[in-house]
Amino acid sequence: MDRPEETTHFGYRDVPLQDKQAMVNDVFHSVAQRYDLMNDLMSMGLHRVWKDIMIDQLDPPRGERPFRLLDVAGGTGDIAFRAAKEAGPNFHATVCDINADMLGVGRERAVAQHLDDKVSFVEGNAEALGFPDRSFDAYTIAFGIRNVPRIDAALREAYRVLRPGSRFLCLEFSTVDVPGLDRLYELFSFRVIPPLGRLVTGDAESYQYLVESIRKFPRAGAFADMIRAAGFSRVNWQSLSGGIVALHSGWRL
Repeated sequence: MDRPEETTHFGYRDVPLQDKQAMVNDVFHSVAQRYDLMNDLMSMGLHRVWKDIMIDQLDPPRGERPFRLLDVAGGTGDIAFRAAKEAGPNFHATVCDINADMLGVGRERAVAQHLDDKVSFVEGNAEALGFPDRSFDAYTIAFGIRNVPRIDAALREAYRVLRPGSRFLCLEFSTVDVPGLDRLYELFSFRVIPPLGRLVTGDAESYQYLVESIRKFPRAGAFADMIRAAGFSRVNWQSLSGGIVALHSGWRL
């Protein structure tokens, strides 16, 4: 007897698990050149505050100590650049993203900001990272984990590539927990963001998917359980902006 085909969510649709990555890639190929502009418009600039909070939590060393950061699904370099500007002279960030178009934008930005000696860009899959065990001092992923088909596999890989004593940080959209704000956020997400995507990037469907993918992502407590299941200790999270996003943290001890 044939085994039933394994499926996962692509927004509100159920799709074959093996097809999701290609579908997500198509989304980000489409929006890469205007991705950061759309982040500003969709969040009214708040994504910059959330990312700054993430870097404060990361707290890269400002002295001489070497520090290697792996930033996954961060193709345009936003997190890596922030960390590099805060860190000391022996800091280096590797940005790993599965989407070549996003990486191309990141490389151009690194050169423009004179950070190409501190930030490198590698094409790779979060579920099967091409790095040795215990090779990084921190792992960050911002607004990318929900697009990974096998989140549990990505979390296990994060644990594998971190040195003992290193930190995992994940910034992701979450569940609004403020009465009234939840309705406004829902209205803005579904009635404003896709038309805005059409206006700015010529692509409403990709932003419809991105909005739907937020609703399908596990609640903060359930995601924390997944992080623990991957082996991390001292797992916690911080809700930001009424629960619009959550910053999860875990340690490889």
